[in-house]
Amino acid sequence: MRRLCKRALASMVAVLSMVLLCIGFLPELHTQAASSADGARILFISSYSYGWDTVQLQIEGIKKGVAHDTVVDYEFMDTKRVNDAVSMQMFYDGLAYRLSMVEPYDAVILGDDAALQFALEYREDLFPGIPLIFEGVNDEELAKQAVEDPLITGILEKLSVEKNIELALSIYPEATRVVGIFDDSITGEAERKNFYAHAELFPELEFSEINTSKLTTAELKNELSNIEEGTILIYVVMTEDASGKQYTNKESIELIAKFASVPALRMVEGGIGWGVLGGNIVSMEQSGQKAAELAMSIIQGTHNMKDMALIVDSPNVYCIDEMVMEKFGISDSVLPEDTIFINHQETFFERNKEILTPVIAVSVVILVVVIYILIDNVKRRKLTAELEEARSYLEDASQHDFLTGLPNRSKFMHDLEETLAAKTPCTVIMVDIDNFKGINDTYGHSAGDEALQQIAARLKAMRTQLLSAYRFAGDEFILILKSDIKKITDTTAHQCLQVFAKSFKIAGKAYEIQGSVGIASYPKDTTDLEQLIAYADDAMYGVKKNGKNSYAYYQGEKQ
Repeated sequence: MRRLCKRALASMVAVLSMVLLCIGFLPELHTQAASSADGARILFISSYSYGWDTVQLQIEGIKKGVAHDTVVDYEFMDTKRVNDAVSMQMFYDGLAYRLSMVEPYDAVILGDDAALQFALEYREDLFPGIPLIFEGVNDEELAKQAVEDPLITGILEKLSVEKNIELALSIYPEATRVVGIFDDSITGEAERKNFYAHAELFPELEFSEINTSKLTTAELKNELSNIEEGTILIYVVMTEDASGKQYTNKESIELIAKFASVPALRMVEGGIGWGVLGGNIVSMEQSGQKAAELAMSIIQGTHNMKDMALIVDSPNVYCIDEMVMEKFGISDSVLPEDTIFINHQETFFERNKEILTPVIAVSVVILVVVIYILIDNVKRRKLTAELEEARSYLEDASQHDFLTGLPNRSKFMHDLEETLAAKTPCTVIMVDIDNFKGINDTYGHSAGDEALQQIAARLKAMRTQLLSAYRFAGDEFILILKSDIKKITDTTAHQCLQVFAKSFKIAGKAYEIQGSVGIASYPKDTTDLEQLIAYADDAMYGVKKNGKNSYAYYQGEKQ
């Protein structure tokens, strides 16, 4: 307890120091806030259900990691309860339907192994071109295979068997064997391999397991009751037994705590505080937060997914239940210095509040001074932010067409130049209104402006991460598609023609307008920027010569 007192005093000093340091960090904090992605949409697919406690922790972390105006939707595969082909098909059918009814997501976060396996299997059907970020994945080989896709990255959930055995040996140096508790779930299979792979590191210990999927409820209780002293017990996962009983995490822990005569270590955050000792754990909340922060950085464009490697180091901390420590007579002196304690027993400081009152009063005075300085600093940052916002507005206005609101020709040239400089395969699509002069001559130039605005609005609605539309000149619009794949360009060209499929309301009346579309690709047709535009223009005029209201690719010398 003396050690806990020292920690409490050190924590108080650290808090005051951090408050003072915040003054220096405010510019960085402001920059992060200012760069949030307005209106981002993220989908979180969990392998399990919301009732599973680790899922709730992941969701809390995701909420912390996204910008305040981000929309996060949730889907649950519920594989802990039912994991067969019928259930998977039903989940796929339901998700596919829901995805077809909503706008595409900017990113998808995948929680645990089953969700990652599902996403890899149905990648092209459900998530084409959408960044995928996984977390809580145990299967390292699966994770390495996944990140070969340039639009997939993520964070491993590395349960540290080694660190937990070392922790147990510091508590029970006379231990002779280590027993892991597993079932036959996807998580159980992955962590079983990880568990036995550590046998070579501890040749003095006998490795064995309790497979709950192979034992009836009675047999499971008997196995737990017969665990001998000198055994290191590690609870990994237990969702079922051979009697057909399904277990929540809490039910599993309560059963182990009731029948086992030795403390059980735990390698993930969920469930500590219900009867297990704890250990070196994966923080599921931090995993969710890191995944959300990755997703935001990708959406904001601050990170290129092609440059992102698999994050091997999972967010692990030491976390111990003090009530279980007391039950088994474990001293905190054998635990790591940075251990986090829960179910904390009242300390000396908590029992002597009157003595500490003067110290707290002085701290409050210091804090008031710090807050005053912080408020003044915030005002300065706010003024700077307003100036930056005004500058950004003016810069944005210079790059957009006043009539249609689309990015203008200058912005198009800049974006295309950047795309070619990065050697990103792309396609330029020229869209020209057929017989636009007839609209101006018949209804006047204000009606022509109405037509341009309505066409621009429909082109703007087509925008994706890969596709951007611009007003090029007069009645010409131009698009940049960051792909030269034929199937994708065909689909995009067809969408451009669909812009004209529905009639337009001009001068209060319905009016049919058609358009011609020309297509040229980099680097297939040319590597020169000006030629690329000219080739798309040539292809478009070829359509006009051959009947209009269609699209065509640049054909080189044949054009």
